[in-house]
Amino acid sequence: MRAALYARVSTHDQQTLGLQTEAMTSYLGDRGWHVVKRVEDVGSGAKDRPGRESLLRAARRREVDVVVVWRLDRWGRSLPDLVVTLRELTDLGVGFVSLTEALDLTTPTGRAMAGMLAVFAEFEREVLRERVRAGIAQARKEGRPHGRPRTASLKAAQVLRLKAERVSHSEIARRLGIGRTSVRRILAAG
Repeated sequence: MRAALYARVSTHDQQTLGLQTEAMTSYLGDRGWHVVKRVEDVGSGAKDRPGRESLLRAARRREVDVVVVWRLDRWGRSLPDLVVTLRELTDLGVGFVSLTEALDLTTPTGRAMAGMLAVFAEFEREVLRERVRAGIAQARKEGRPHGRPRTASLKAAQVLRLKAERVSHSEIARRLGIGRTSVRRILAAG
C-alpha cells in the first residue's frame, strides 16, 4: 500500500514531531506499506493546514492508498471536520489509520467506529443548534439585541451625502469602512 504520513504540532509543542513520525514509520514497516508522501504542519489546529490540504489533493488524485496519523486530534480541527474528511477519504477508497486510538479504517471494525464518530458529530451539531435557538429566544424575550451589530445602517446619512457628491460606491465603502454591498443596499433604500 502507498501510505502518506501526516504529522502536526502546535508552535509550542514541536518536540513531538519526531515522536510522531518515528511511530508512524515503524507502524508502516510492520505492515509492509511504503511511504510515498510525508507531510508536516506546524501551527494551531484551528488555522489553515497547507500540508493536510496537499495530502487531501494527493488522495483525490489517487496517489495514496492510506493516510496514517499519530492521533486523531493531529488530523481533525473538530469532530465535524474529522468526520467530513474521513468520509471523503472513505469515498475515495483511501484508508485512514490513527495509531494512538487504534483506529484503522482499512478494516470493518474501523469503519464501524467511523460511523459512530459520524453519529456523535451529528449529535454535537444538533445540540449546538438547540443552544443557539434557545439563546436567540431568550434574547428576544428579554428585548436584548442579537445577531450582527448594525454598523453600516448607522452611516446611511454619510453614504447618501457622499453619493450626492458623486463619490463612487467603492470609495464610499472605503472611506466609511463598510462593504460595497451595504453601500448599494443603503442607496437602494435611499
